[in-house]
Amino acid sequence: MSLESWSPPPFPPHSELTGRYVRLEPLSHAHIPELWAAHEGQGHVWEYIPAGPFDSEAALGAWVDQVRVLPDPMQFAVRMEEGMLGGTLSLLRINPNAGSIEVGYIVFTPRLQRTREATEAIYLTIKWAFEAGYRRFEWKCNAANIPSRRAAERFGLSFEGVFRQAAVVKGRNRDTAWFAAIDSEWPELRAAFERWLHPDNFDATCTQQVRLGDLTGPILVARDPAL
Repeated sequence: MSLESWSPPPFPPHSELTGRYVRLEPLSHAHIPELWAAHEGQGHVWEYIPAGPFDSEAALGAWVDQVRVLPDPMQFAVRMEEGMLGGTLSLLRINPNAGSIEVGYIVFTPRLQRTREATEAIYLTIKWAFEAGYRRFEWKCNAANIPSRRAAERFGLSFEGVFRQAAVVKGRNRDTAWFAAIDSEWPELRAAFERWLHPDNFDATCTQQVRLGDLTGPILVARDPAL
């Protein structure tokens, strides 16, 4: 496949990504008190993350101040529809020359999990990547993290296999499950997300009428056999 008309995309700018329900804000020192309020007592959400959990606001703050200045991973705080922070995520393993980028380091607290804001937060990263000219959008997770594998498939990212003994995280082996979407799939993915996120897809209690997985399922080129 010739790539004569393609050129490497830009590195992500350290600026806000805004959707209908959620806003991704570049992680800053000012986010620390709100993040601690969201995370306090929710240490389990860090189970598969190399950092955390944190037992104090100062410890969480030290981590924020360490990672907020890094260009990769580029960390964002997730501002929910009602104004509260619900967690963080990042764009990482950013390789413009290959046209590949990954979403990861996803730490969503219970207030954000399983909401349309959580889905839109991921969608905003996919949307930015493909509209910027990236060719490949990746999702990798601990193979033992079944909810993460299920989420990747729901978001329309195709299963690409498991890398055995890929890492050691917090003293434990990590097999890594790989998922990805490519640029030729983006028009269908965009239509699926936009249909699902439309206000008409939710009733007065924010209950979905059409499942995102039903919209993205036909786009998948391979499903995860573990699900």
